[in-house]
Amino acid sequence: MEELNGSSCPSSSFCKFSMDSGRPSMFSGNHERRASTAHRNMRPLNSQNVADSLQKFNLKKASIQKALDNLADSGRISFKEYGKQKIYLARQDQFDIPNGEELNKMKEENANLQEQLQEQKKGISEVEGEIKVLQSNLTLEQMREKEAKLRMEVKEMERKLEKLCGGVTLVKPEDRKVVEQMCAEKIGQWRKRKRMFKDLWDAITENSPKDLKEFKEELGFEYDEDVGVSLPSFCDLLQNGNKRPRVR
Repeated sequence: MEELNGSSCPSSSFCKFSMDSGRPSMFSGNHERRASTAHRNMRPLNSQNVADSLQKFNLKKASIQKALDNLADSGRISFKEYGKQKIYLARQDQFDIPNGEELNKMKEENANLQEQLQEQKKGISEVEGEIKVLQSNLTLEQMREKEAKLRMEVKEMERKLEKLCGGVTLVKPEDRKVVEQMCAEKIGQWRKRKRMFKDLWDAITENSPKDLKEFKEELGFEYDEDVGVSLPSFCDLLQNGNKRPRVR
């Protein structure tokens, strides 16, 4: 029988409901239809299973038990007792059991359907791939906007190149000196703090049994090399900037 849970539709239960008032009425007639529905379900159920699936309708377990007993007494469904509990299930003698030829035909149809399903999934996957490719392409309006932006950047670069070729000084000597002094000061602080950290780190880890790499990761420390920077490279850059061409 069909598994019943809090989200199951009450139409798959054993009893017929009237929804005229927005909620089911008490269990009523047409047991033939309800029994037929029960026979299409193979999982055994008890009254609590049915009550749990119909909680939102505020139906009492006693009323559900009575309706199940009525169906069992009329022979529409069967039941077995396990102590004080009754387990209800469809009567097996009312099912149409297919023969070997019918089973083979059903297996063949199932195989054909599975093959069609795989073809459909493949087609859907191809269409989704094409859609992603189309979505990644720029629209005509976006291409025009990008073209206009690139043309403006090219013009700006051409103006800068023209100034450089004409020997125009873009940075005043006094401004250059201020920047160089600031850079030298920052590099000096960098070197000083790097040395202080190294002295402190060496003192802490001198007799430590821990792996230094793991200990560093545990504390969240990062070396200059871990973030892709190097103090010597900045020092060389500053020194190269301070060099003046020799006068011959």
